[in-house]
Amino acid sequence: MNKKLLIVEDEFVVANDLRLILTQAGYNVLGIAASVEEAEAYLQQQTPDLVILDIRLNGKRSGIALARKLKDENIAFIYVSANADQKVLEEAKTTEPYGFLIKPFREKDLLVTLDIAWYRHTHSLESKLRREERLQKLLTEIINEDADVQLKILKLAGAIQSFIPFDFMATGVRPLNGERFSDIGYLRLGFDEYQYIGEKELLTITGLNNGAFYAAIENGHLDSEGKVYSSEDPGDCSMNNSLQRLVLDSLRMESYLVFPVSLGYGLSVHYFFYSRQTGIYSKNHLTFLNRIKQWLTDLAEKIIYYETSSSVEKNWPVSPDKNQHKAEFYPGFKSIVGNHHLLLSALDLATQVAPYNTSVLILGESGTGKEKVAQSIHELSTRKKGPFIKVNCAAIPVTLVESELFGHEKGAFTGAIEKRKGKFEQADGGTIFLDEIGELPLAIQTKLLRVLQEREIEYVGGNSRVKVNVRVVAATNRNLEQEVAEGRFRLDLYYRLNVFPITLPPLRERRTDIEMLAAFFGNKFCKAFDKPFHGIADSMIQKINGYNWPGNIRELENVVEQSVVLNDGRSKLQLMRDLSTPAFNHIEKTGINTFDEVKHIQQATEREYITSILKKTKGRIRGANGAAELLNIKPTTLESKMAKLNIRKQDFD
Repeated sequence: MNKKLLIVEDEFVVANDLRLILTQAGYNVLGIAASVEEAEAYLQQQTPDLVILDIRLNGKRSGIALARKLKDENIAFIYVSANADQKVLEEAKTTEPYGFLIKPFREKDLLVTLDIAWYRHTHSLESKLRREERLQKLLTEIINEDADVQLKILKLAGAIQSFIPFDFMATGVRPLNGERFSDIGYLRLGFDEYQYIGEKELLTITGLNNGAFYAAIENGHLDSEGKVYSSEDPGDCSMNNSLQRLVLDSLRMESYLVFPVSLGYGLSVHYFFYSRQTGIYSKNHLTFLNRIKQWLTDLAEKIIYYETSSSVEKNWPVSPDKNQHKAEFYPGFKSIVGNHHLLLSALDLATQVAPYNTSVLILGESGTGKEKVAQSIHELSTRKKGPFIKVNCAAIPVTLVESELFGHEKGAFTGAIEKRKGKFEQADGGTIFLDEIGELPLAIQTKLLRVLQEREIEYVGGNSRVKVNVRVVAATNRNLEQEVAEGRFRLDLYYRLNVFPITLPPLRERRTDIEMLAAFFGNKFCKAFDKPFHGIADSMIQKINGYNWPGNIRELENVVEQSVVLNDGRSKLQLMRDLSTPAFNHIEKTGINTFDEVKHIQQATEREYITSILKKTKGRIRGANGAAELLNIKPTTLESKMAKLNIRKQDFD
C-alpha cells in the first residue's frame, strides 16, 4: 500500500527534507502545511493515512489543536518537536499520538517511528473490531437466552464494563411510572462482582421516604439523545432535585452518561452509566453505544415487557453479602487485594492491554504495587509461558547499566571474563519489567529507545545486532512530564513507553481497602510465624484508617508484620507503634528516607521486646513460662531471631 502522508511543519527546510526522505521511502506525500488552517484545507480534499505534526506552528492554533481533530477522525499522527515544556507535554499526551520525534532525528528513526505508528493504528483498529465482534455475539446470546431481565442486565454490565467504565449502571423505561419505580441497577463491588440496586435499595441508600423519592422522580428531565454529564460543569443545573442527582450524591458519583433507545408509542429505555471519576465519559463512548444500539434496542424490548408485565417479582433477591474485609484475588491478579473503584479501574486497563504486545507504563508512588500489576499483565498475556524478567533500574550502578540490559562480549571491559547475555535477551519470548525507569542515565535512554524501535540489541564491546522479541512494561514513581521538561528524560522515549499508561492510586486515596489489606497481611504473617490469627483490634483499625500512609501498601505491610511479630498469639493484633511518631509520620523531617530504614527501626523494636521477655524469664528460652512460650513461638524460631538480631546473654542478664 502506497500510504498517503501529510506534513504539517512551518520550518521550510525541515519540511522539505521530510518530503524528500518520505518520497524516497515510497510514501505519497499529499503536501506540506505550515499552519493548522492550511492542514485543515488539505484534510477537506483528501484523508491522509498518516500525519507528521509539529507542535509549534504559524498562527494562533498549535499542532495540538489539529491533533484533537485527527484523533476524532481516527487519523494516525506523530509529533515532531525541538522541545516541549511540561504543560505542553501534558496537553499533547491527552491527544494520544502514535509517536514522538525530537529534532534533529535520524532518517532511520523517522521511518521506524512511522512504521510503528502505522502498525499500532491498524492493530488498534483490528483489535477494537474483534473485541466489538465478540461483544456483539455475547449480547446476542444474552438477549436470546431464557433468563429474567434482572439477570440479563447483570450479564450486560459484566460484558460492557471494559468498553464503558462504570461504578454504577442502571436501566429503565422512560417516562417513569409515577406509581412504581422499576429501574434495574448494579453497583460494582469488585472486579467481577455487582450488587443489585432497585427501589428498595435506593430508598435505604438515600434515606428518603416514598413521597420524597417519587417527588425526585417527578423532577427528573427526559433526555431524547445520548449525553454526558460531569460535576466539572457547575453550570449544568438540569440534574438538581432529580433522580440522577440522588444517585450521584448518595453513591458519591462524579459523572454519568445516559443513552436512550426509542421503542415507539412514546416509550424509550434509558441506559445510565455512573462513575466516581470526574470527566471520564466522552463522545467516543456515545459513538461506541451507537455502534451497538441495535443490540441495546433488542434488549430494551425485554425491559419493556418486564415493566408492563403484571407478574413481575417486586422483591428481587440481593446478591449474598460477603465479608467486607475478606481478601479475594481476581483471576490473573495474584496477591492484589482491594475493591476500591480506582484500583478496579487500573485492573480493568491491565486486563484490556494484557493480550497485546503494546508497551505499558505503570505510574504510581512507591509501594503501590506496580510490580504486581506488571506480573499480572504478563500472566494474562499470550507470553505467560515465557520469562518475566525484572530489572530495578535504580539499583544498577551507572557503569554497568548498559551491560546489564544488553549484555557484553568477553573482554569488553575490565572484569568481563566471559560473554554474558543481558536482561533483554534473557526476556526473549516474554516480558521485561523495567522498574524505576526514570532513573536511567540519558545515554542509556537513547540506546533503550533504539531497542524499542528496532527490536534488536547490541552487546557492549560487540559489533553485531541480535533480534529480540520482548514485551516492555515499565514503571516509575517520578513525574516523567516534569523530568522531560527539566531535561532528565527523553521526550521521544517517554512517548514510546507511554503507549498505554496505567496509574495506581496511593493507599490514602483508597482508604476503604486499608482494613482488608491489613487483615490479609495479618493472616499472611501469622501463617509464616506459625501463630493463630485472631483478627485486628478495633483500636488498631481506627488508627490505621486515620493515617495517610506515605509509604503506601509496603509501609502498611511492614506495620502489620511488626504487630504480628510482637503479638502473643492469644489476642487480636495491636498497633505496636504510634503512627504519629517520627518513625512513620513526617519521615522526611527525621532524615529517614527509605523503608529499609523504617525496617531497621522495626527490628530495633522487636529486639527490645524480645530482650525484655528474656530478662523476665532470666534467660530461659524453653519449657513452661519460658521466653518462647510467652512469645508463642518455637524455641528454635526464637533462637534464630536472637542470632539475627544479635541478642547476646549480657543483653538480658
